[in-house]
Amino acid sequence: MMGAGKTTIGRQLAKEMNRKFIDLDHELEARCGVRVATIFDFEGEEGFRKRESAVLDAVSRMPGIVLATGGGAILSSLNRHYLRERGTVVYLRASVDELFRRVARDRNRPLLQNSDPRGTLARLLEQREPLYHEVAHLSFETGSAPVAPVVRQLLALLKGVA
Repeated sequence: MMGAGKTTIGRQLAKEMNRKFIDLDHELEARCGVRVATIFDFEGEEGFRKRESAVLDAVSRMPGIVLATGGGAILSSLNRHYLRERGTVVYLRASVDELFRRVARDRNRPLLQNSDPRGTLARLLEQREPLYHEVAHLSFETGSAPVAPVVRQLLALLKGVA
């Protein structure tokens, strides 16, 4: 989910593993030349999701990376297949309250630009959580712990999966 720590934890995890880090939204922006919010404005969520799938297909074929997807990438069954079959997927979990605390002031979240962003987060999490569990090889609670201990714990868990 948005705000779970995918980019922050993923970047540090990649560093610890001596791997390249890719944030799917940033990669999509680099390839399109515009921000995610602009894609949403011009093409809507459907247009964004098509572009997201194409970029996910490309980057998920790359060896030796740590990839942070957007929270909605798992909505597509094809994306879920790419993720599950091409890598080890970690579902970073956090409560709705923690997610909201982390993203409440972020204006670059198109799905939260409404009168009830916390309610939107709760609905999105309820909708998406079964899909996250379907795809994940590991599920990990991020909580409010600092990044370094989270990454150490995650590295230990990943050694058991590899």
